[in-house]
Amino acid sequence: MFRLSQYMRELLAPTPLKPARKPPAPVVIWNLIRRCNLTCKHCYTTSADIDFPGELTTPEIYTVMDDLKAFKVPVLILSGGEPLLHPDIFAISRRAKDMGFYVALSSNGTKISTDNIDEIAAINYHYIGVSLDGIKDTHDQFRRVKGSFDEALRGVQLCLDKGIKVGIRFTLTQDNAHDFPALLQLMDDYDIDKFYLSHLNYGGRGNRNRKDDAFFEITRQAMDLMFDTCYELLKAGKDREFVTGNNDADAVYFLHWVKQRFPDQVAHIQAKLEQWGGNASGVNVANIDNLGNVHPDTFWWHYDLGNVKQRPFSEIWLDTTDPLMAGLKQVPRPLEGRCGTCNYQAICNGNTRVRAAQTTGNYWAEDPGCYLTEDEIKATDLGL
Repeated sequence: MFRLSQYMRELLAPTPLKPARKPPAPVVIWNLIRRCNLTCKHCYTTSADIDFPGELTTPEIYTVMDDLKAFKVPVLILSGGEPLLHPDIFAISRRAKDMGFYVALSSNGTKISTDNIDEIAAINYHYIGVSLDGIKDTHDQFRRVKGSFDEALRGVQLCLDKGIKVGIRFTLTQDNAHDFPALLQLMDDYDIDKFYLSHLNYGGRGNRNRKDDAFFEITRQAMDLMFDTCYELLKAGKDREFVTGNNDADAVYFLHWVKQRFPDQVAHIQAKLEQWGGNASGVNVANIDNLGNVHPDTFWWHYDLGNVKQRPFSEIWLDTTDPLMAGLKQVPRPLEGRCGTCNYQAICNGNTRVRAAQTTGNYWAEDPGCYLTEDEIKATDLGL
């Protein structure tokens, strides 16, 4: 995850480089339930409005939570499916808060209502992320339920009315990129705290000419707009949070953006970005699915590291006899192709390995989702 606002603030008010903080254990994104009232086009869990057999029971969830706490996991992101459809979501959330976890909820927003908003507020979630795929018709088409945009936005407003920190989660695709500017405006109009732009974890692009790829050009335009919007809002004193995910090349692209506009601060920003270190799948980010299977992140559902019903998460996570985990934890990672020759490995860390695996069958091949040009990944003249 690339926390854009954090580095944009460094342009406005630089801070000294301090020793890097190393989390004792990963952030855990936990798909408590696979059931969902929507059937979104880009759903990585292929959820549906049915019961899925074999899901962790609430007592099993509590046992796992005890292990996660002992392992010093700092953050639980409760997800689904739609987590608010879990019959014990509030009991689970209260227990997690009482145990001292940072607890976030990842929702489609439609199940946040006047019937449960008081209980949601009483949980005091640190953050609630609501997914929007565009404005009204675009969103409804993606979510395949008419009226889902209005319901999701109503959920956002209910959270805002209760003083809950809430954010928009947007997955950029060729079919909804045209609504991206309107969503940024919606964030400002509603005074929403956070905007999370997720890149689609697609496959199949292989080694086609990246410089002329239409989708890559759309991505670059979207990132330019996001950078400019973030800078202008922060400069105007509006303390909004902008974050991107599933494409760590964003940080390198941002460094080039800085070079064009603030050349005297390139060295400072590059040092800060290298300290962050890029993709953290299998290291500082983990996923537990509804069945208890552990994955390096949420897009590795086809790759199981173990199951918490058979082994504690803490034991599974430290086991580097698995070749994928060994490579993800290796510094530097055993990258190949353009990722292997890129001059910004220290910032990006090879990006999202799942795209390479899906496209080539090789975990360490170049990431087909990297939208940087050859000149950009080989640049050595940024004034450092």
